Amino acid sequence: MSQQPERGDTGLAGLDCAPGETLLSVRDLRTYYESGDLIGGQPVKAVDGVSFDVKKGETIGVVGESGCGKTTLGRTLVRLEAATGGEVRVGSDDVTELSGEDLKAWRRNAQVVFQDPESSLNDRMTIGEIIREPLDVHDWGTPAERRARVRDLLEKVGLQEEHYYRYPHQFSGGQRQRIGIARALALEPEFVVLDEPVSALDVSVQAQILNLLMDLQDELGLTYLFIAHDLSVVRHICDRVAVMYLGNVMELGPTDELFEDPANPYTRALLSAVPEPDPTAEIDRMTLRGTPPSPRDPPEGCAFSTRCPVKIRPDGSDEVDESTWEAVEVFRETLRARSRTERSLSERARELIGLETRFATVDEVVGELFTDRDIPVSVKEPVDQAADLAREGDEDAALEHLKGELGSVCDHESPEDHAVGTEGRESRCHRHAAEYEEPSAVGPSVGGED
Repeated sequence: MSQQPERGDTGLAGLDCAPGETLLSVRDLRTYYESGDLIGGQPVKAVDGVSFDVKKGETIGVVGESGCGKTTLGRTLVRLEAATGGEVRVGSDDVTELSGEDLKAWRRNAQVVFQDPESSLNDRMTIGEIIREPLDVHDWGTPAERRARVRDLLEKVGLQEEHYYRYPHQFSGGQRQRIGIARALALEPEFVVLDEPVSALDVSVQAQILNLLMDLQDELGLTYLFIAHDLSVVRHICDRVAVMYLGNVMELGPTDELFEDPANPYTRALLSAVPEPDPTAEIDRMTLRGTPPSPRDPPEGCAFSTRCPVKIRPDGSDEVDESTWEAVEVFRETLRARSRTERSLSERARELIGLETRFATVDEVVGELFTDRDIPVSVKEPVDQAADLAREGDEDAALEHLKGELGSVCDHESPEDHAVGTEGRESRCHRHAAEYEEPSAVGPSVGGED
């Protein structure tokens, strides 16, 4: 049997970097899922052009709403998912193109701790067999050395040697997660993706697991990508945080600075939703309109443009009041939702014979949004034309007409990453450009309106 390689003798030279140097360099990473339709269809753009670096020895957090692409990003980095495009560089090697022994070397040095400690463990295997499995796959040492390694790992994660022959169902949720951590550490990896490792655990157990992860990082020099919903946990454990929305990283920077002074409107909205234990505290909540668009059909411009409370207006719109612009945006989102909803055969048949369907409500929408409003002609004419197109069943054309007549840079152009705050901090928003920046748009004073 072959012996385990010495730590650092990995086959990938980029993993041998010193603490604080770049371990992983992610550039324009994209992971799309094809629709599976026989006649084609738009792919799901789970990760859509993500770029960032991971420093050796740090913990970088990834946060965002459900469906934003956090887990897919982590799985792509360790090659559990195939990248559609872009690069994940370890030194001169591109992880997305590795094969053979190089890919095996990367998988030995990049591990995952999964979210659900129950479903991620095989109930038909003993704890010893579960932790030993990576050692068997990578032909590590002799059988006796593998058993000794497993017992050492059990002790390291706070379990007992006699647990070796027990089964997963005999353990609590926190103990099962400790088993998952031990399995991930079996081959002494350099990089570990922690996919919401404490979200399924009680609060008291969460603290124990987090402290264990931090102790192991200090002892073994691990680098973590920490995926989570709980922002308080992220603030406690992470050195830097990446905020994701619809497959994009909207803001990236040092944890304390990002929490104290968020630069991106989406980051501010996300942080404003954190519960405040003091019932007497005054909280400036930023309530977002609607829901995120489908990752099959993301906005053409800024990913956050359909919900952003500080979206840039088109030129010449100063005379239009805020509530009217809000109505226009709601109308656009209504059209978008209608255009993406599949019509059943019965609804198509009713349309053909002139009967009313659930899609024949444009007049009700327009009436509810715009009746009793003093709307300038520059807004009224595009809205009326879009309503006419929607009545004819062409919501896509209605949307394009509104975007052409009432759209802004947020609708037409994807924003660049702008440097904000300290060195290395970035935010993806048009408001950071000199010609669009306003005091009320970004910074601590952001509320629900311009």
